[in-house]
Amino acid sequence: MEVESAKMLGAALAIGIGALGPGIGLGLLFSKALEAIGRNPEASGKIQTTMFLGIAFTEAVVIYALVVALMILFR
Repeated sequence: MEVESAKMLGAALAIGIGALGPGIGLGLLFSKALEAIGRNPEASGKIQTTMFLGIAFTEAVVIYALVVALMILFR
């Protein structure tokens, strides 16, 4: 296997696996937040605030995976 093809494969695996977990996590987060708002609509403000915080932290993991993939690709 050539070095360039190994870099491409490594970068693809890094972003693919790195985005898989957060993608599942975001789906669960939205699901549970909507379920909680459906059960208690008066608490929707608190639930949405916490949900947006969770989204920010989860998206940060994907950005880290993207940075690692770009480092593999262009180094």
